[in-house]
Amino acid sequence: MKQLVSILDGNTFVVSDRRGDIEPALDFPTGLFSFDTRFLSTWRLLLDGERLHALSIDDTESFRTRYFLVPGEPSHYLDAKVSVIRSRAIGGSLEEELTVLNHSGQEMAFTVRMEMAADFADLFEIKDTQRKNGHNTAAPGEDTLRLNYRRDAFHRETVINSSAPAQVDRKGMTFPVQIGPHGEWTTRLTVTTMIYGARGEDIRTLLPYSGNRTVAAIEVEHADFVARAPKLGCDYQPLAGAYQRSLSDLAALRYESIALGVRLMAAGLPWFMTLFGRDSIITSLQVLPFLPELIPPTLTMLAGLQGHRLDDFRDEDPGKILHELRYGETAGFEEQPHSPYYGAADSTPLFVVLLDEYERWTGDVEMVKKLEFPVRAALAWIDTYGDLLGTGYLWYQTRNPKSGLENQCWKDSWDAISYSDGRLPSFPRATCELQGYAYDAKLRGARMARLFWNDPQYAEQLEREAAELKERFNRDFWLPDKEYYALALDSDGTPVDALSSNIGHLLWSGIVDESRAKRIAQHLLGPRLFSGWGVRTLADDQGRYNPIGYHVGTVWPFDNSIIAWGLWKYGFREEAGQICEAVLGASRYFEGRLPEVFAGYERDLTEYPVQYPTACSPQAWSAGAPLLLLRVILGLEPQGEHLIIDPYVPSGMGRVELLDIPGRWGRVDALGRSREDQANRQE
Repeated sequence: MKQLVSILDGNTFVVSDRRGDIEPALDFPTGLFSFDTRFLSTWRLLLDGERLHALSIDDTESFRTRYFLVPGEPSHYLDAKVSVIRSRAIGGSLEEELTVLNHSGQEMAFTVRMEMAADFADLFEIKDTQRKNGHNTAAPGEDTLRLNYRRDAFHRETVINSSAPAQVDRKGMTFPVQIGPHGEWTTRLTVTTMIYGARGEDIRTLLPYSGNRTVAAIEVEHADFVARAPKLGCDYQPLAGAYQRSLSDLAALRYESIALGVRLMAAGLPWFMTLFGRDSIITSLQVLPFLPELIPPTLTMLAGLQGHRLDDFRDEDPGKILHELRYGETAGFEEQPHSPYYGAADSTPLFVVLLDEYERWTGDVEMVKKLEFPVRAALAWIDTYGDLLGTGYLWYQTRNPKSGLENQCWKDSWDAISYSDGRLPSFPRATCELQGYAYDAKLRGARMARLFWNDPQYAEQLEREAAELKERFNRDFWLPDKEYYALALDSDGTPVDALSSNIGHLLWSGIVDESRAKRIAQHLLGPRLFSGWGVRTLADDQGRYNPIGYHVGTVWPFDNSIIAWGLWKYGFREEAGQICEAVLGASRYFEGRLPEVFAGYERDLTEYPVQYPTACSPQAWSAGAPLLLLRVILGLEPQGEHLIIDPYVPSGMGRVELLDIPGRWGRVDALGRSREDQANRQE
């Protein structure tokens, strides 16, 4: 049973315990958050001075939740004379309707207390337990409590109002209430978050989706979002459930940029409710066949914030695509380099990949022409600033030793890149999938140059460079004695020989020699890497393997969706299907919502996927994983003005039908059946 409950609507989200309470926590953030600031750090309900306990929670919708509570410990001896319902919804502001019900035949008196506080902590301060430098105040008023924080021009405010009369003090509101027999008492608490700009205006009022919206308006918007996606009909409930949950979560994860006022896809709740280069690009690739209109704002925003100078603090280079953009206090005062931060070596080639894939699906030539200069700059970065050692490979090493990321690939935790015996390699590092992304980016850049930029000479140059990179890579990264590609090269060019899931990304990029592809597929589906619920990030016989280690043995749904796509590209349809079945099967145990990551234990050992304690949920590229897996199952691939449909439905899934797939061809339908379903129909 999950211990935390969240609701979100774009820029604003709430994380609470199962009673609906919010308390400061060091291990996992609870609170009301918006634009990287915590606007409520305490929101604790007391009835006659006692905490309440949850009977049930209705959290089926992403933007509202109801908590059914009673005093005392729930048990079969409980004969509660009173219960409490907390109905919470979020839409720019937080609204909570608090109802106390008297179940007895006599009038009863209660003291209802809501303890309130706002520490205005930046998310980085919560993660790193830093102390604040500004001034925090509380101002009680008539049925209103105003909580303020100022640090120079940085000004944030939380305003809390009650619809019922309240005794307001600096730490909350108290309600002395009397309720008649079988009666009830209700108040509506409204929490408004204020983000003040340099001229003293509330920035949120300037953004159409970040101000206060009604629940009804959010419902309509989410329903419209889901309705625009293709309609799925299938016999396999885990796929049907995951698809619908993914669409719902993707609708909720859209947030609004303060800088440009466009809606983008946030990476995940609670730590990553902002734009991430890598995450946003991969999520865009996953959702492209279903909701292509989500892609242009992301491409435009990333191009607009493309690096243009050398900045060691931010790991910025000309042509480099950002890693992370933050709006909080620590970024504003340059205590963190995230305004934006460029410490990722993969977002730049992936930017090129996304633009080309987007045009192949949509035929949006104007976007390709509009972004010609940013794409050329990105491709130039790969061969200049990205090639730190001048060896023709893409390397990374932070220039900010205090707050820069050590590992600047998707496995960006400190111990994610290691030799098979567990030793950590020196910097700079060149991980294998980075070279695959660079190879793919060059080929896609060549296609765009030839077809849309009228530059065949540049196209030939890129194709020649891609061919040379593929030959060089297959020479230097291949480990003949182990028959797989090294995870990375260290600073001396020595292969980092750990067996990892990264080799699946190589299949997706196309850099793997055909003669070696079968052996890679065998490794990916072999017992060392494949848990039965998906491919582990690190094989179970490696020195740093840990089934609950963040990047050293866990299973990531997004990672597996890319691997399945790569297997499909090389013709390993059955193996791709195994991964699709495993990951979609796991989604049943998470109520259809695939988390960021789950444990890498063997399927036979646990018979269900074990939760990772601090996984983001929902997370964008995990929400996008079922969509990409569905693309793989149906074999969807654009070719000119047509959509190729070549299904391979894994055993046990029966019929899979996707209607109204959008693209340059208009809208088409796809149908696939598993082999046993086809056989049954023929009998």
